Parts: sequence; C-alpha cells; structure tokens
Amino acid sequence: MSFNYNRIIIKIGSNVLTQNDGLPDINRITHLVDQIASIKKQGKQVILVSSGAVASGRSLITISEKYDAVAARQLLASIGQVKLINTYSQLFERFNILCSQVLVTKEDFRDRMHYLNMKNCLELLLQCDVIPVVNENDVVSVTELMFTDNDELAGLIASMLNAQALIILSNVDGIYNGDPKLAGSSVINEINGETIDFSSFVNSGKSQFGRGGMITKSTMAQKVAALGIAVHIANGTKDNILTDVLDNNVTHTRFIPNKTASGKKKWLAHSENYATGIVQVNDGAKTALTSNRATSLLPVGLVNILSDFKKGDIIKLVDCAEKLIGLGIAEYSADKARERIGQKNQKPLVHYDYLYLQ
Repeated sequence: MSFNYNRIIIKIGSNVLTQNDGLPDINRITHLVDQIASIKKQGKQVILVSSGAVASGRSLITISEKYDAVAARQLLASIGQVKLINTYSQLFERFNILCSQVLVTKEDFRDRMHYLNMKNCLELLLQCDVIPVVNENDVVSVTELMFTDNDELAGLIASMLNAQALIILSNVDGIYNGDPKLAGSSVINEINGETIDFSSFVNSGKSQFGRGGMITKSTMAQKVAALGIAVHIANGTKDNILTDVLDNNVTHTRFIPNKTASGKKKWLAHSENYATGIVQVNDGAKTALTSNRATSLLPVGLVNILSDFKKGDIIKLVDCAEKLIGLGIAEYSADKARERIGQKNQKPLVHYDYLYLQ
C-alpha cells in the first residue's frame, strides 16, 4: 500500500545534510532534490523545511574561537543561508522548478494575524508552483526564542497548511523500542493515537549537528498526528528514501493520523507559549470539556481567574490541581469573566470552535 498524499512537508535534518566533518554533503542534497523533483512532477505540492545553513556557513568561513556560541551560530547562519538557498535553487533549476526562501522565527507564530500572513504567503507560493524552502532565521533567533529544532517548525508548518503528511528525515531508520545500538531493539513501524511516554525507551541523545533529540521528534509527531496529519520518521541517509517512504517500501516509523481539527484548533495546538491568561475550571467542567461531546467553556464551570487577559487573547484552561487541560480564545475579558464565575445561562468564555484540548 503506497501513500497518496497531495500536500507533503519534508523536513531534512542537519545530520542528513552534513558530513562527519560538519560540512554540507552536496551529493546527498542533490539526491534528495532529485527525489523531491520527481514527487513534484506527480502533481504533489511539496514544502521543504531544511536545516543546513550553519553547516553551509562553516564551508565558507573559519571563525575565531573568541565568539560565543550564539554569535558564532548567527554569523555562520547569515553567511550559510545564502549558500544553502543557492544550492537548492541551482539543483531545482535542473528540473525547471523554482524554489523560494522563507525564514521564520518563533515570534511569527505568536498571533493570528502573523500566522495568517505567513500561511497566505506559503499558499500563494504553492499556487504558483514554487517549492518553499523554510528554515528558522538563526540570524535573529536567540536561545530563548528558538524553536526546539526544525522538527517543531516543520510540525507548525504542517498544521498551518493542512498538509496530509510530514516526512522527517533523520540519520536513523525511525523510532526504536529501545536503544538502537542494542541487538534486541527494532523500529516501531506504526504508532497510533494512544499517548506514549517515549522517554521510557527512546534514546535521548541528540544527533551530532542537530539541536533536537528523538524524544522531541516523537512528542511533536504525536501532536501533529492528533491533528489529522500523518507523520513519517525515516533515515534520510538511505538512497531513494523519500520515494520509498511514499511507496511504503522501507522500514520507518509512521504516526497514524487519528482525527481532523479545524484550522483555528491547529493554530491553538501550538500556541501554549503565547497564552496570556489562565482560568481554573471545576471538575464538572473538566469532565464535560474532555468528553466526546462538543462543549464550550461556560462561566458556571469557572473556579478562578489566575491570570488576566483581554478579549481575543489565547488563554490556558487548568484544572483544580492547575494541570493544563487545553487552550482557547477568550470571548471576553478577565474582568467580565470574574463577574460571571459560577453563573448559569451566560455566554461561553471559550466557544468550542476556538478550543483546543490537550
């Protein structure tokens, strides 16, 4: 059974694009572009989320050890991004395919307006038959504002564009049920909607050049699959890996998509860092919200307003133990919500359409 996806996000990690000496692996990049071109020729839309700017910078300049890690990264990324996008541009040009550069930071996802601006730009590029090459803008991203790694960014883009699939290329065959170095460990072929604590058996070590480990990938993949998008984690160092994944012809891990969510819910799913207010709900409201029925958050279910917010802000919903239940968009301000705590027959504080439950 092959997978027939129309819109695919392909994330290529730095450990796939980089040789052991930290310099770009041009042969592998060329081979991956050849595969992407053949996928695109089938009429599919492809968005490429690519690491590799820092490695590309490293191939062009040697920098003094007197610079701290953040400054060195910014310098290498600034120089390397030009080299990286030129490499992609020249390689895609052989197939008469145009690619574009899209550099983003975590801040670009902070509000609905920024989010929609970026979504509209990417949609337009796809309509014009262009392959967007997306990367984090490491020149302006400093540590606390950085994505965990490009896996997180790829998950956000996949959700934003309602992709059918996200393919993450790493330097391992998938997610193992133990330490990949041990003889008894094997790749988990399929993971469905149950919440799994990956830390119990996933190796937490990071790749040589990447920022994020396999636990980050697993947790993000589960979240994206819960939003109705299939996620494949495969070994990008293998020949023909992209076509083999789509033909279901190679050992890798697939996260089965288990439900679909509206665009707003997909945005909310990744918005925890941007929530301003916090509201506490009682056990009855928690039970109602987490049931299978479509339920809005009514003031009768409120216990307390723990942090102020304005109408339209993203707010966190927590239970009596202050554990996060979900995220939503406030229909009115914290002051009005305080006045209505415990009252029946009041307008919902968070409408179901603007509610994302963990």
